[in-house]
This record gives sequence, C-alpha cells and structure tokens, in this order.
Amino acid sequence: MPIRFGTDGWRAVISDEFTFENVRHVAQAIADYVLETRGDSQAPLVIGFDTRFLSDRYAREVARVLADEGLTVYLSKSDCPTPALAYAIRYLGALGGIMITASHNPPRYNGIKFKAHHTGPALPDETRRIEEILARNQASGRAPAASLWALSNADADYPRIVRFDPMPPYLDHLRKLVDFQAIASSGLRVAVDPMYGAGRGYIASFLREAGCEVTELHSVMNPGFGGIHPEPIERNLSDLLATMRSGNYDLGLATDGDADRIGAVDAKGNFVDPHRIFSLILRHLVEERQGRGAVVKTVSTTQLLNRLSRHYGLPLYETPVGFNHICALMIKEDVLMGGEESGGMTIKGHVLDGDGILMGLLLAELLAYRRKPLHQIITELMEEFGPFYYGRNDVHTQSFDKKELTQRLTAEAPERILHHRVVQVNNSDGVKYLLDDDSWLLIRPSGTEPLLRIYAEARERPEVEQLLEAGANLAHV
Repeated sequence: MPIRFGTDGWRAVISDEFTFENVRHVAQAIADYVLETRGDSQAPLVIGFDTRFLSDRYAREVARVLADEGLTVYLSKSDCPTPALAYAIRYLGALGGIMITASHNPPRYNGIKFKAHHTGPALPDETRRIEEILARNQASGRAPAASLWALSNADADYPRIVRFDPMPPYLDHLRKLVDFQAIASSGLRVAVDPMYGAGRGYIASFLREAGCEVTELHSVMNPGFGGIHPEPIERNLSDLLATMRSGNYDLGLATDGDADRIGAVDAKGNFVDPHRIFSLILRHLVEERQGRGAVVKTVSTTQLLNRLSRHYGLPLYETPVGFNHICALMIKEDVLMGGEESGGMTIKGHVLDGDGILMGLLLAELLAYRRKPLHQIITELMEEFGPFYYGRNDVHTQSFDKKELTQRLTAEAPERILHHRVVQVNNSDGVKYLLDDDSWLLIRPSGTEPLLRIYAEARERPEVEQLLEAGANLAHV
C-alpha cells in the first residue's frame, strides 16, 4: 500500500506497515525534501521520539538516513514530548524536526510527524511534496541502504548525529509563558497523568519546582501504555478520576502519548473536556493577562469560543480539522490562541503546535489567579456565556462517496433540525449546520476509512443525543 500522510504525519500498525524499511523510505523522502528546499542553509534537523515500542530505534534509523545525506541531526537522548521537540526547532535554528510517535493512537500504532521550520505541522503543500518524492523514489527503486545501526550502539560511527536533551530549554521557555511566581504562591495540590507517554516528568517537574504538591500517575516507561489507550478523554482516565475523587487534590491534568493534547479533572472528579479548557484559558489570557489577538478553532470546536470572541472584540477564524490548518493561520495572522476539540492548543509566543503541557500549566496559573475551585470557575463561565454540552459519535458504514455525501447534505440542508432553525451551512470540512441558538451539528466523513464522525453541541444536555441521532438519519449511508 502507498504510504499516505494524514493531517499530522504518517501512522501505521507496528510490524505491519510501520516497519524499519518503510521508516527508512519516509526518512529518505523527508531528507530529499529538506535538501531540495533548504537553499544555502547548513542548519540541522532535530529528531525526537515517544515511549512506544521501538520508537527510540526508529528514531536512530531516521537519524542515520539523514546523516547519510550529509545533514546534521540533533537526536533526543530519551523520549520527549512533541512540543519540546517543536521548541527545539526554534532554539537550535533547525530546518525542521521529525517526531517518532503515533500521538494518541492505540499502542499497536507508531508514526512519523514532520515539523517544519515554523515549529508547526507540515502545511498541506509541504506534506504533498514529501508524498510526491516518496512515490517517485519508490517508483524508481531508489531506497536508502538497509542498516543494522538501529539495533546497535554505534553512535560514534555517525559524527553528524548529536545527542541532546530538549527538556531544559523547553522548560526555561515555559517559565516565560507561565506565571511561575503565581503558581508558587498558590499551594496547589495537583495529580498528573502522562498516561505512560512522553510527557512524563515535565508538568510534575515544573509544578514541584514551584512548590506544589504533585502526585504523578503512570509515569514509568511502558511501551504498551499499561493497556490504556493514551488519549486523555474521560473513558481512558479512570485512575486519575478516582484519584481526584479522593478529595485530596485541586486539579487533575492528563496528556496523551506525545503530550500535545490535554485533558483535565476538577476537584470533584468531573472530567473537563478540551472545549471548556480552551474557553477557560482564552478568558484567562484576555481578562487576567490583557492578551489580544485572533482566536482560531476547528470546525468541530465549541461555539462558546464564538461568544467569548464577540464579547472581547477578538477576530475568530474557523478552519477544517487538523492543527496544520491552525498553524497556517497563525503564520499569517496575529493569533492569541488556537486549538481544536481533540485537545491540541497553543498560544501567542509559543510553538505553532499543540502543547498539552503548557495548557496544563496555564490551568494551574488560572486557579492560582482566581483562587477558586475549577468547577466553580466553570460554573461562572457558563452562567455568563450560556451552557454548552458536546457529544460525538463515530459511525462505521459501508463504503460511500464522500464528495457525493457532502454535496447532498449541502444541497438538501433542512430548514430546521429538532425545533431549531438552520441559520448557516458550512461545508469546509464535512457539513456543519449552525442552528439559531448557537447549537450545531457536524457530519464529517473520515478521510481514511468508511466512517462518519458526527459531532453536536447544544444548550441543553438531552439535545446533544437528539442532534447526533438526527445527524445519522440525515446521512443515511
């Protein structure tokens, strides 16, 4: 099967499609792309990896392929978060970076993310060019030489490969973005769950340095993630929820396999989803820190952000799903905060990629400023801007024509859904129906499999399920 990149790199099942041979092919295509576009620059590339099975070996093999092409490589000494690797691109002045990770995917997967010089995901044109080079290489029989170096310790054989630790400069950078002194004076008690992923030690180290009482769950090296799906959503966080329900902590924070996504739990043990995290941090940036700039969200992210943006007089942009679209806007516009419903978010002055670690620290800063429990802050937010409830269903179907479905759902848009009038139809990524009370329904075909993702947000909780059911009926594939 041809190797295809998604919105943030290539992912596949380990030892099935994700093999050392295919990893070398992808590494060669990236090396060729960098050599094609770097001009006279002699800047390095940086490589990092998460805690998955063989991630460190894959990373070393990628480094070897790049070094064989005459490129200087900075290779992380140990597993590291994707945002730490992205920041390394900036402070090392690198041409880009490669992260070996399947992010929030199950343990049987691994993947390769290419981060461009701008510190964010490769933009669509960049990804398309790498895929073209990859296809050309495979068609012509050009391939990097097979190597056993990935299974050896022969670092000395590759002088162009420099081992480095991305953690110290990354944490120094976070101290400039987060009010360390406010957190230090707060006396917060925090439970942190890195889900056995590459974020282990990062939030905990920062908060302990600030004098917080910190308990870290699932922080040991475990390539199988202890049987946990490393995505920080409610159904995967039973241990963190139980820890918070003990009543001994003010805040629970969770990051995914490569720590570019965030989930949270309040002191009562209630899960706080990324929609509310995004809204809380945006309000904090504006009200407590007098931040200004645009807001960028994906089409599947809460309408609460629209209300906040109108209230504060901030421009708001809505993009297709994928952080590469957010990144593209942040390159061109003055953006205060950007993010998506999956939990990837960033702010002005930081890397152009999701950072679950920074978002967790900003939540701690928010609690330190407001001196109130998180559940109370959320209640006040909802009282001021209105309640919103969110849901999503993934519906497996027979194969269908995605273009035809989108055209039909647009052309046959209903005048009303439930008892609400449809006031806008957006088909930038699937088809989204915005209703007259700011609730919405999104029907979005998967780009890789016969699957419909149906999203809904409503002002009353029962209407979420009703909207999701309406979406399935409208699609009827």
